[in-house]
Amino acid sequence: MRSLLYIIAVILIIGWAIGVFAYAASGLIHALLVIAIISLLIGVIRNPSTV
Repeated sequence: MRSLLYIIAVILIIGWAIGVFAYAASGLIHALLVIAIISLLIGVIRNPSTV
């Protein structure tokens, strides 16, 4: 489950970066970044020993 969160976070961050550079759907792009950060934080909170 932990690796799945990281995969989702990476995909969302890549999508955010592409959207920022393409100037498309500005509100949705920033929402993707927030979701990615939340996914990473949940992964760290659930298993802080691997940081």
